[in-house]
Amino acid sequence: MTFWRVSRHASRSPLLAALALLLGAREGRAEEPVTIDPARLSEITKTLASDEFAGRAPGGPGEARTVEYLIRQFKEAGLEPAGEKGGWTQKVPLVRFQVREDATVNLFAGGEATPLRQGQEVVVNTLRPVSRVKIDKAPLVFVGYGVSAPERRWDDFKGVDLRGKIAVFLINDPDFEAREGEPVSGKFGGRAATYYARWTYKYEEAARRGALGALIIHETPGAGYGWSTVQAGHGETYDIVRAQPAREKVLMQGWLHRDAATALFTRAGLDLEQLENEARTADFKPIPLAGAHLSCDYRVTHARADSHNVLGKLPGKQRPREAIMYGAHWDAYGIGPADASGDTVRHGAVDDAIGLAGMIEIARAFQREPRPARTVLFAAWTAEERGLLGSEYYAAHPLQPLATLAANLTMDVLQTAGPARDVVLVGHGQNELEDDLARAAAKQGRTVTPDAKPERGLFYRADHFSLARRGVPVLLLMGLGGGHDLVEGGREAGDKWVADYTARCYHQPCDAWSANWDLRGAAQDVQLLHDIGRELATSNRWPQWKPGSEFKSVRDRSASARR
Repeated sequence: MTFWRVSRHASRSPLLAALALLLGAREGRAEEPVTIDPARLSEITKTLASDEFAGRAPGGPGEARTVEYLIRQFKEAGLEPAGEKGGWTQKVPLVRFQVREDATVNLFAGGEATPLRQGQEVVVNTLRPVSRVKIDKAPLVFVGYGVSAPERRWDDFKGVDLRGKIAVFLINDPDFEAREGEPVSGKFGGRAATYYARWTYKYEEAARRGALGALIIHETPGAGYGWSTVQAGHGETYDIVRAQPAREKVLMQGWLHRDAATALFTRAGLDLEQLENEARTADFKPIPLAGAHLSCDYRVTHARADSHNVLGKLPGKQRPREAIMYGAHWDAYGIGPADASGDTVRHGAVDDAIGLAGMIEIARAFQREPRPARTVLFAAWTAEERGLLGSEYYAAHPLQPLATLAANLTMDVLQTAGPARDVVLVGHGQNELEDDLARAAAKQGRTVTPDAKPERGLFYRADHFSLARRGVPVLLLMGLGGGHDLVEGGREAGDKWVADYTARCYHQPCDAWSANWDLRGAAQDVQLLHDIGRELATSNRWPQWKPGSEFKSVRDRSASARR
């Protein structure tokens, strides 16, 4: 007798009803479609964002409690350990760097020496485990946007030798400020930021080319944030422990205020604004700043601070070596300065306890459904707020081959303002998972709205990116994308929610759980990722990157592993 036949008549007998439940549990089947419960999302978020977890800082007083709670939730959801040595965790070795406030930076140009104040005209640091950074009159080379993009037939470097030199970059990518009719217009997505727009890419490209250091000229529109944000992060940085940090990181990296950059170029006999125009052409060649040099000297302290990713899995029934992955980050900003109310805990409720709640509820839903053919992985990442470091470490030391990951589905900030007529897509035009999202949303009677401000580069600022850059197709749901069309209040209300949250509570103590939240919209979005993942986990389909994506060639190189 099948489960369905038993359950149809179960109401006639308590014994039959019990038998039906037993068989259903054994086969992992649910008689009705599983739906995500807003109340459960709220309950989990409330717990993780409570004072008991001390703001969930990596290596801080709340880490052990957070990890313990997540493991317990994974166990209750029926998952198995997917960490190291058969356990639930993966150790993530971190290094914390602090630059002393008395750092000295001097620019020499036009026969003049100009001191730059750390945190004012310049912000410099290092991600090499050294005790001192000392550079004596290194030459400066302007490399435009510093883009090497073979798929777009674009190379700003033209074979320049950067060894022993400081590379000076423009922020964003070549067509961010392109005028209509310029050949570059649209070549890099227009106002939408590409990978090449990110400051992390520029530092990494400088290191690959042997530069001694790298400075990025800050401009608020291109960076997506003001100079005050750069100032706020200048004292402390983090990285994962690397086997060869001298090969992967420049000795000195930092930001140069636009006004200081303009003065520097002028003294070197160059017009920065004119060079920006030239840098938007494929013929641009690097330009040494004649007679210009940089010297700096600053002490650095660095200390090891290990943290942990938490990993669970539901093994696939037919093809367990193939997998999809759900992800969200568990860390927030720990304890900090008191706000106006006296609260010192930066609770990280929306960013990203609610994403963890969504992932746990997806795991619970999978447990109640027929076991899929593919393995389903669940990753709670550490140190996202320190630079996507938990996911970056996993991507560099994967416990599941990345070539056989069909997709990564990430939740990082879900809106708390109620049901919406749409779902906001961050990273429009990247891969076929967007088409899956549109189909799943249509079944809910919803549409897909692209991120309202793609120039902010949100696609490159969440944990899925660590996997995307290694070729894994990804999909990100992030409430900060803007443009939500709320059932009550429309887009005006949706934009108000984003503006209010980012202005008041983003990374602040007031990012706390509230009984006034309406999580029906968040539950809708979590349901979408469940449904997309469910379809992929029960199929043999491999989503592809779309032509023109900067990650397509990376994925293509591992195609033989998926045959």
